[in-house]
Amino acid sequence: MRYLRDFFKNLSDLQKRILFTLGALIIYRVGSFIPLPGVNASAVLHLFGGENNMMGMFDMFAGGSLSRMSVLALNIFPYISASIVLQLLTATSKTLSDLRKEGESGRIKINQYTRYLAVVLAVVQGWAVVRGLESMAPVNGIPAVVNPGFAFELSAIIALVGGTVFVMWLAEQITARGIGQGASLLIFAGIVAQIPSGVGKVFSLGSVGQMSPAMIALVVGFVVGIVALIAFFEQAQRRIQILYPRQVMANGVANTNASYLPIKINMSGVMGPVFASSIMMLPAFVQRFVQSDKLIVQQILGFFTYGAWSYIIMFTLLIAFFAYFQTSVMFNSEETGNNLKNMGGYIPGVRPGEQTIHYLDGVVSRTTAIGVLYLIVVCVLPIILNTHMGMPLAIGGTSVLIVAGVILDTVNQVQSYLVAKQYSSVVGNTQKKSRFR
Repeated sequence: MRYLRDFFKNLSDLQKRILFTLGALIIYRVGSFIPLPGVNASAVLHLFGGENNMMGMFDMFAGGSLSRMSVLALNIFPYISASIVLQLLTATSKTLSDLRKEGESGRIKINQYTRYLAVVLAVVQGWAVVRGLESMAPVNGIPAVVNPGFAFELSAIIALVGGTVFVMWLAEQITARGIGQGASLLIFAGIVAQIPSGVGKVFSLGSVGQMSPAMIALVVGFVVGIVALIAFFEQAQRRIQILYPRQVMANGVANTNASYLPIKINMSGVMGPVFASSIMMLPAFVQRFVQSDKLIVQQILGFFTYGAWSYIIMFTLLIAFFAYFQTSVMFNSEETGNNLKNMGGYIPGVRPGEQTIHYLDGVVSRTTAIGVLYLIVVCVLPIILNTHMGMPLAIGGTSVLIVAGVILDTVNQVQSYLVAKQYSSVVGNTQKKSRFR
């Protein structure tokens, strides 16, 4: 025990954060195998058909928890849905907007409201899952629920809501004490855990002759190309030159300070497609677990059928909406323009004040439009190739985007920690030399 304590004592802050993140992901994966009490998971497996239907995609994002009917079946998705609702309300409600402007204290209150709403959504979704399991017909004589009734419903809902609360807490702990964004990392872990089985399925189809070697090579080349495209656009940015007033040095030479304001092409990151996917998954979730014989309900749910052109159009519109919405939340051109004016900075050829704000709005709008086109190519094109052109992709474009985006974001955070540590060591050495002199 003493050696273990000494080992952790000698680790740097970055190493501790990495180990904490890995430990949290391992705990999350172990929890996804804890079964929901009173449920025969084998009777539920027929609902999931892989990446080519929405339930298969939902299960991939959840790391297989839903198909195994574990206590983490709802996963982080109630929290993501609550985040969408709170962000939309913040943009439309003056009370929440003023609360966000209060700084850290306002952000803590909004996060607390998000947690409360996530618990409410988890109760509703848990009830829908439990009622759907009880109404399922037996599969090969095996019922989905061993002993249906009030006792099962209450215990199952409590277990599902408790699993969601645990995943929320784990995501927040990773964000605060680990590396990367907690919710994205948990979805990333679920997707990565399902990749080996998907790749094995593709090669097994090739071994029995159902897929030609040329098709396998085409699929591999397409995935590699998508990853390269993601790596390029996630790092791409538009740099705006900022000049500051000339300063006259002691020798009479005028010095002009210049810097750059970086505007990322895809400022919204992976959250736009994640939000869009969460909304598109909800109708499929309802259709599977809440049975209804009403024609209008079936027509509405059919509108969201995975691979249908109505689904593709709606998914595209949601990606564009959330990309612009997230960008507007993350980048405030008015605040940036006023900060530049207060610091004496200006953009060459643009007057400080209103012109600078309009200029920044135009630049952000154009760069976001390019980012939206990139997201549509990455997330929507694989769906068209899979459902309408017969290309058997083992993993969807949204999944690839999440995996690659989370990896790039984590690498950037690690580099930031290393740079900060190097800077602090240089400052510390300088101070020591000053005291010695």
